[in-house]
Amino acid sequence: MAYDKFSTITSPAVPLTIENVDTDQIIPARFLKAIERKGFGDNLFRDWRFEKDGSEKAGFPINNKKYSGKILVAGKNFGSGSSREHAAWAIYDYGFRVVVSSFFADIFKGNALNNGLLPVVVTPQFLQKIFDAIEKDPDTTFEVNLEKQTFTIKQTGETTDFEINPYKKHCLQNGLDDIDYLVEMQNEIESFEAAK
Repeated sequence: MAYDKFSTITSPAVPLTIENVDTDQIIPARFLKAIERKGFGDNLFRDWRFEKDGSEKAGFPINNKKYSGKILVAGKNFGSGSSREHAAWAIYDYGFRVVVSSFFADIFKGNALNNGLLPVVVTPQFLQKIFDAIEKDPDTTFEVNLEKQTFTIKQTGETTDFEINPYKKHCLQNGLDDIDYLVEMQNEIESFEAAK
Protein backbone atom coordinates (compact mmCIF):
# COMPACT_ATOMS: atom_id res chain seq x y z
CA MET A 1 0.00 0.00 0.00
CA ALA A 2 1.57 3.25 -1.17
CA TYR A 3 -0.64 5.75 0.67
CA ASP A 4 -3.23 6.03 3.39
CA LYS A 5 -6.60 4.69 2.28
CA PHE A 6 -9.06 7.50 1.66
CA SER A 7 -12.75 7.21 2.52
CA THR A 8 -14.18 10.20 4.37
CA ILE A 9 -12.26 13.05 5.96
CA THR A 10 -13.88 15.44 8.42
CA SER A 11 -11.51 18.23 9.28
CA PRO A 12 -11.03 21.97 9.62
CA ALA A 13 -9.12 23.61 6.78
CA VAL A 14 -6.22 25.97 6.14
CA PRO A 15 -7.11 28.85 3.78
CA LEU A 16 -4.68 30.02 1.11
CA THR A 17 -6.60 32.71 -0.75
CA ILE A 18 -3.74 33.45 -3.17
CA GLU A 19 -4.50 32.76 -6.84
CA ASN A 20 -2.11 31.39 -9.49
CA VAL A 21 0.08 29.46 -7.06
CA ASP A 22 2.71 27.67 -9.11
CA THR A 23 4.73 24.59 -8.26
CA ASP A 24 7.89 26.61 -7.58
CA GLN A 25 6.02 28.45 -4.84
CA ILE A 26 4.69 25.15 -3.49
CA ILE A 27 8.18 23.62 -3.34
CA PRO A 28 11.10 25.75 -4.57
CA ALA A 29 13.45 24.12 -7.08
CA ARG A 30 16.43 24.18 -4.72
CA PHE A 31 14.71 21.51 -2.57
CA LEU A 32 14.22 18.97 -5.35
CA LYS A 33 17.45 17.06 -4.82
CA ALA A 34 15.98 14.14 -2.87
CA ILE A 35 14.42 11.26 -4.76
CA GLU A 36 12.38 9.80 -1.89
CA ARG A 37 8.99 11.25 -1.05
CA LYS A 38 9.90 12.04 2.56
CA GLY A 39 10.85 15.38 4.09
CA PHE A 40 9.39 17.66 1.44
CA GLY A 41 6.70 18.92 3.81
CA ASP A 42 9.36 20.80 5.77
CA ASN A 43 9.84 23.07 2.76
CA LEU A 44 6.24 23.40 1.62
CA PHE A 45 5.72 27.06 0.60
CA ARG A 46 9.24 27.62 1.95
CA ASP A 47 9.74 31.18 0.70
CA TRP A 48 6.29 32.25 1.88
CA ARG A 49 6.50 30.49 5.25
CA PHE A 50 9.99 31.49 6.38
CA GLU A 51 12.26 34.50 6.55
CA LYS A 52 15.81 34.17 5.24
CA ASP A 53 17.01 33.52 8.80
CA GLY A 54 14.65 30.53 9.08
CA SER A 55 12.10 32.18 11.35
CA GLU A 56 8.42 31.84 10.51
CA LYS A 57 6.57 34.63 8.73
CA ALA A 58 3.69 35.46 11.04
CA GLY A 59 1.25 36.44 8.30
CA PHE A 60 1.32 33.20 6.34
CA PRO A 61 -1.78 31.01 6.96
CA ILE A 62 0.07 27.73 7.58
CA ASN A 63 2.04 29.47 10.32
CA ASN A 64 -1.15 30.79 11.96
CA LYS A 65 -2.01 28.54 14.89
CA LYS A 66 -5.73 29.25 14.51
CA TYR A 67 -5.75 27.19 11.30
CA SER A 68 -5.29 23.44 11.21
CA GLY A 69 -6.52 20.32 9.48
CA LYS A 70 -5.98 17.96 6.58
CA ILE A 71 -7.64 20.20 3.99
CA LEU A 72 -5.89 23.02 2.13
CA VAL A 73 -8.29 25.48 0.48
CA ALA A 74 -6.53 27.38 -2.30
CA GLY A 75 -7.31 30.20 -4.70
CA LYS A 76 -8.01 29.73 -8.40
CA ASN A 77 -5.36 28.13 -10.65
CA PHE A 78 -3.44 26.12 -8.09
CA GLY A 79 -0.40 24.09 -9.18
CA SER A 80 0.47 25.86 -12.41
CA GLY A 81 4.02 26.06 -13.75
CA SER A 82 6.48 23.20 -14.03
CA SER A 83 5.34 19.59 -13.83
CA ARG A 84 7.30 18.68 -10.70
CA GLU A 85 5.72 15.79 -8.84
CA HIS A 86 7.49 17.03 -5.71
CA ALA A 87 4.74 19.66 -5.25
CA ALA A 88 2.20 16.92 -4.53
CA TRP A 89 4.77 15.10 -2.37
CA ALA A 90 5.33 18.24 -0.27
CA ILE A 91 1.63 18.86 0.33
CA TYR A 92 1.01 15.21 1.25
CA ASP A 93 4.13 15.00 3.43
CA TYR A 94 3.06 18.13 5.34
CA GLY A 95 -0.16 16.33 6.30
CA PHE A 96 -2.77 17.57 3.86
CA ARG A 97 -4.93 14.92 2.21
CA VAL A 98 -7.24 17.23 0.24
CA VAL A 99 -6.67 20.41 -1.76
CA VAL A 100 -9.75 22.41 -2.77
CA SER A 101 -9.76 25.03 -5.52
CA SER A 102 -11.94 26.30 -8.35
CA PHE A 103 -9.24 25.31 -10.87
CA PHE A 104 -6.13 23.12 -10.88
CA ALA A 105 -3.41 22.88 -13.47
CA ASP A 106 -3.89 19.52 -15.23
CA ILE A 107 -0.40 18.18 -14.54
CA PHE A 108 -0.59 19.07 -10.85
CA LYS A 109 -4.03 17.46 -10.60
CA GLY A 110 -2.66 14.25 -12.13
CA ASN A 111 0.39 14.27 -9.87
CA ALA A 112 -1.82 14.80 -6.81
CA LEU A 113 -4.05 11.85 -7.68
CA ASN A 114 -0.98 9.68 -8.32
CA ASN A 115 0.40 10.51 -4.88
CA GLY A 116 -2.52 10.03 -2.49
CA LEU A 117 -3.70 13.65 -2.54
CA LEU A 118 -7.30 14.41 -3.52
CA PRO A 119 -7.82 17.59 -5.58
CA VAL A 120 -11.43 18.76 -5.24
CA VAL A 121 -12.71 21.21 -7.85
CA VAL A 122 -15.60 23.42 -6.74
CA THR A 123 -17.27 26.42 -8.36
CA PRO A 124 -15.80 29.87 -7.64
CA GLN A 125 -18.98 30.66 -5.71
CA PHE A 126 -18.69 27.58 -3.49
CA LEU A 127 -14.98 28.25 -2.98
CA GLN A 128 -15.86 31.69 -1.68
CA LYS A 129 -18.41 30.15 0.70
CA ILE A 130 -15.63 27.94 2.08
CA PHE A 131 -13.29 30.91 2.56
CA ASP A 132 -16.11 32.90 4.21
CA ALA A 133 -16.89 30.03 6.59
CA ILE A 134 -13.24 29.74 7.66
CA GLU A 135 -12.95 33.52 8.12
CA LYS A 136 -16.07 33.53 10.29
CA ASP A 137 -14.86 30.55 12.34
CA PRO A 138 -11.41 28.98 11.81
CA ASP A 139 -12.68 25.82 13.55
CA THR A 140 -15.33 25.26 10.86
CA THR A 141 -15.22 21.64 9.77
CA PHE A 142 -15.68 20.18 6.31
CA GLU A 143 -16.49 16.67 5.18
CA VAL A 144 -14.93 15.17 2.09
CA ASN A 145 -16.71 11.95 1.14
CA LEU A 146 -14.84 10.18 -1.64
CA GLU A 147 -17.42 7.42 -2.11
CA LYS A 148 -20.26 9.91 -2.64
CA GLN A 149 -17.91 12.49 -4.23
CA THR A 150 -19.25 15.28 -2.04
CA PHE A 151 -17.71 18.21 -0.16
CA THR A 152 -19.80 19.57 2.72
CA ILE A 153 -19.54 22.62 4.96
CA LYS A 154 -20.60 20.89 8.17
CA GLN A 155 -21.84 23.99 10.02
CA THR A 156 -24.26 24.99 7.26
CA GLY A 157 -24.90 21.63 5.59
CA GLU A 158 -24.13 23.12 2.17
CA THR A 159 -22.83 20.40 -0.14
CA THR A 160 -21.34 20.24 -3.60
CA ASP A 161 -20.39 17.32 -5.80
CA PHE A 162 -16.97 16.84 -7.35
CA GLU A 163 -15.71 14.74 -10.24
CA ILE A 164 -12.96 12.13 -10.13
CA ASN A 165 -11.74 9.50 -12.57
CA PRO A 166 -13.14 6.10 -11.43
CA TYR A 167 -9.72 4.45 -11.66
CA LYS A 168 -8.09 7.14 -9.52
CA LYS A 169 -11.00 6.93 -7.09
CA HIS A 170 -10.38 3.19 -6.69
CA CYS A 171 -6.67 3.80 -6.13
CA LEU A 172 -7.28 6.46 -3.47
CA GLN A 173 -9.87 4.35 -1.67
CA ASN A 174 -7.44 1.45 -1.50
CA GLY A 175 -4.19 3.35 -0.91
CA LEU A 176 -2.71 2.21 -4.23
CA ASP A 177 -0.38 3.83 -6.70
CA ASP A 178 -0.27 2.63 -10.32
CA ILE A 179 2.24 -0.15 -9.56
CA ASP A 180 0.24 -1.37 -6.56
CA TYR A 181 -2.84 -1.48 -8.78
CA LEU A 182 -1.07 -3.75 -11.28
CA VAL A 183 0.18 -5.99 -8.47
CA GLU A 184 -3.39 -6.18 -7.14
CA MET A 185 -4.47 -7.45 -10.57
CA GLN A 186 -1.65 -9.99 -10.87
CA ASN A 187 -3.93 -13.06 -10.94
CA GLU A 188 -6.14 -11.54 -13.63
CA ILE A 189 -3.08 -10.56 -15.69
CA GLU A 190 -1.61 -14.05 -15.38
CA SER A 191 -4.95 -15.64 -16.38
CA PHE A 192 -5.18 -13.33 -19.40
CA GLU A 193 -1.63 -14.20 -20.46
CA ALA A 194 -2.25 -17.93 -20.00
CA ALA A 195 -5.37 -17.74 -22.20
CA LYS A 196 -3.42 -16.34 -25.19
